Amino acid sequence: MAFLFLAVLAILGGVLYAPTNYDALAYRTPRVLNWLAENQWHWVHTDFPRLNTRSSGIEWITAPLFLFSHTDRLEFIINSISFLFLPGLTFSILTRLKVARRTAWFWMWLFPGGYCFLLQAGSIANDLFGAVCAMAAFHFALQAREDRKIRQVWFSILAAALMTAGKATNLLLLLPWGVALLPSLRVLLVRPLATAGVMIFAGSASLLPTAFLNLRYCGDWKGLAAEPVPFGAGGPVLHVLVNSILLPLHNIAPPIFPFSRAWDGLVQSTLPASFLLRLQQHFEPESARLAIGEMQMEESAGLGMGLALLVLAVGFLKIKRRAWPSGTNLIKSALRYETLISLGAWAALVVFMAQSSLTGPARYLAPFWILLIAPILKGPEAWQLTYSRRWRMAGMFTFLLAGILLALTPPRPLWPAAYALRLFDAEHSSNPLIKRAWSVYSVYGGRGDAFSAVRQVLPADANPLGLITWDDPEASLWFPFGSRRIVHICRTDGPVEVRQTGVKYVLIHEWALSSLQNKTLPGWLSENHAEVIHHFRLALRAKRGPTDWYLVKLPEDSPSRQP
Repeated sequence: MAFLFLAVLAILGGVLYAPTNYDALAYRTPRVLNWLAENQWHWVHTDFPRLNTRSSGIEWITAPLFLFSHTDRLEFIINSISFLFLPGLTFSILTRLKVARRTAWFWMWLFPGGYCFLLQAGSIANDLFGAVCAMAAFHFALQAREDRKIRQVWFSILAAALMTAGKATNLLLLLPWGVALLPSLRVLLVRPLATAGVMIFAGSASLLPTAFLNLRYCGDWKGLAAEPVPFGAGGPVLHVLVNSILLPLHNIAPPIFPFSRAWDGLVQSTLPASFLLRLQQHFEPESARLAIGEMQMEESAGLGMGLALLVLAVGFLKIKRRAWPSGTNLIKSALRYETLISLGAWAALVVFMAQSSLTGPARYLAPFWILLIAPILKGPEAWQLTYSRRWRMAGMFTFLLAGILLALTPPRPLWPAAYALRLFDAEHSSNPLIKRAWSVYSVYGGRGDAFSAVRQVLPADANPLGLITWDDPEASLWFPFGSRRIVHICRTDGPVEVRQTGVKYVLIHEWALSSLQNKTLPGWLSENHAEVIHHFRLALRAKRGPTDWYLVKLPEDSPSRQP
């Protein structure tokens, strides 16, 4: 009943609010719209590499949605449906990994309450979708070992392909998946031609096409050569150390943490300056600061405090009772089929930690968690706890924490946040927490249509519209989808190249122009004989605050318009 309540709240948030996931609005949605505009999958002309280099998984489903609905308002349904699959997949995987059925039944309802799943159930982020594909791949692989049916093997292969397309980091799960599928591979010999067809189809739906394009255009199949912070730069020891700090922090941090700035100050004052400099050189900004957010958000959340503490409680109980095997029994236990799968997942985790420089690493592990916690839930200790009244109360408290977070989450608040904060004049409050709350809720409230003010003044002939940008939620400029095309103006584009795009107007983010293209607005205007016709102050990120945007017109007699 508690799971159903959380599911209703999460889906209600998706129904009530426009999508606000930053990554989706900045590159996952725009890349699909670019493909639809070209009537093909192609390499987008842009300075922002993620439009091209990131894996394409959920995009296979969003493309027809955008094509026929001309909006992204229905996209959350993908995650909502994915979320509803979690209990069944959790029970199936845990029981087949030799977790007691009663324990698995208890955790099949608890596990979807992990913040990395729950906060995305009404969102358009792609981690939940990738996690469900991964869990489906293991479900079918484990089931194939039992019934020896070839269709289960095929389904597992297809799900694994989508798993890799969902996130490139999911490639690491191919190790435990291969272990899970190994006993059933002989079944594929029964129908070799059909199996070959399935493999070809799976390859086309996997990471392979994106990897091929990355290799062709970036010289690196991962596409990371085009990223400002190389994945894994700085050495594995440094990365394991930092991620060993970040993963516990992001899993055990409370749902609401008003001491975020104090924590940042403590980190900056405690750690040596030379070490902080190394972190800045090799990690994304949030990870470099070892930051803890003021609230658990879909962009960084892991299992969440409640669920993580329950897992730790089971683990500590097993240690206290010395329930872990030792000596010869340990070797025998490690060589069991079910244990090898979980060990493969733990090995994949170590590789991830040795390479990841990403913000919010706990979120990227969403597909890993079920395999990582399975060994902890095995045995009579976890089973006996389910009979404890205190344990059941702890489970309900976990649901309560998740429900409160779901109701307060800034992207989809289930309370009148803007109205309440206006009553307290939060925008001008002297209390930094109240003022910060206004900043966060107001930015998220407008992010779904971040460029509404720009669209309202766009001339009728601003199609296509030029855009100088970097990691901005440009999806709003395409509204309604199919009515306008956005063309990126890159740092290498001179007046002739700008003319060849066919644009008459360009929207310029001054920060991107100066910081990334090393140009000034007056210089760019002079070079292209353009004039400013509108100026905007847009707050697209809560931490950055408002920045300057300019809509400029390229006159017909400009040199950039000469053939």
